[in-house]
Amino acid sequence: MSQTLVVETRSLTKVYRDFWGRKKKTALNALDLSIHKGEIFGLLGPNGSGKTTTIKLLLGLLFPTAGDAFVFGEPAAKVEKNERIGYLPEESYLYRFLNAEETLDFYGRLFDMPATVRRERAAKLIDMVGLSADKKRILKEYSKGMRQRIGLAQALINDPELVILDEPTSGLDPLGTRWMKDLILELRKQGKTVLMCSHRLDDVQDVCDRIAILYNGDLQELGAVSKLVEDQNRIQVRATSVRETPELKADLEALFRKHGGTMEAMGHPTTTLEELFLKIVEESKARPGRRYLPPAEAAK
Repeated sequence: MSQTLVVETRSLTKVYRDFWGRKKKTALNALDLSIHKGEIFGLLGPNGSGKTTTIKLLLGLLFPTAGDAFVFGEPAAKVEKNERIGYLPEESYLYRFLNAEETLDFYGRLFDMPATVRRERAAKLIDMVGLSADKKRILKEYSKGMRQRIGLAQALINDPELVILDEPTSGLDPLGTRWMKDLILELRKQGKTVLMCSHRLDDVQDVCDRIAILYNGDLQELGAVSKLVEDQNRIQVRATSVRETPELKADLEALFRKHGGTMEAMGHPTTTLEELFLKIVEESKARPGRRYLPPAEAAK
């Protein structure tokens, strides 16, 4: 993972107000995030936690009440930076009476791509998302999973450096879900940065390098998935070619050798991301105002 920052927010805040200017809801409260080049970053939280607001602020579709957001080192409000971004919303806004080829050609035109480049890229993406046999059908006839696939293709038509995915596995069957996760990992191999939101926590755990968990607009947890799901209070030992016996438990290494086995790994067992997520949400409910603090601040 590169140390080059692709996304950065500094005390990013969004407050929604009513017609008279009175405070209605704080959708996002002083969010500090840094997402690096080549990283798959997961943004998690229950409905109303501020995920979609964060995405809209990064895309320049909303303006912050306070704080700053930067993408590629440019202010998020700068529209030109969106040429380097691909976005798949939870519900794709696609024209139902166009087919797959026409859809990608239309979005390619928005980026002023030459006709030959549009055709080549559209053909490659249609094949990549597995819609070659259905490319002449209008999108009205597509299932939700098929619309999700063509939606991803349109998000990649401009060969973006940053790909933002909102519920990318929504509507996909288990095979389609596995395909989507493999594709997200492939995008990282290509050097792209991926920011994804999902309610399917097992999907996030499978592909994300780091995650941030939001609740009621506050950042509750931030870190590497592998570290966050570790149980620091327990030790796990794995061995092969050996059966568990009382003698084995008494002295691990000696008994592994005595019984003809080999110790393969020793470390902290992990919980699931789903269990961690639910635990943090419950703690947040029990402790209003709880916020994530960097280790340096928490130690003060």
